Amino acid sequence: MQNIHPFKAGLAVGGLTGTFHLFWAVLVALGLAQPVIDFIFWIHFIKPIYVINPFNFSTALILVVVTSIIGYATGLFLAVVWNFLQKQTAGT
Repeated sequence: MQNIHPFKAGLAVGGLTGTFHLFWAVLVALGLAQPVIDFIFWIHFIKPIYVINPFNFSTALILVVVTSIIGYATGLFLAVVWNFLQKQTAGT
């Protein structure tokens, strides 16, 4: 097994989560988010009770930045743990 570069893993996971939430913000801006969330709840046997608020650029920016940072930290942490475990198993 190979080591994972923590910085690159952080960028990959952060980029993925940021892009996913950017896509969600675009759906909200286009007025398409409510039918999407209603459908997702419906296919999970959940009665939709949430209402999507109107688009706000500041809120969308915060959403994308915060989720990207959390994704980066998660990717970095998981890579560090992976590398640590690889060292531990290589020694046995």
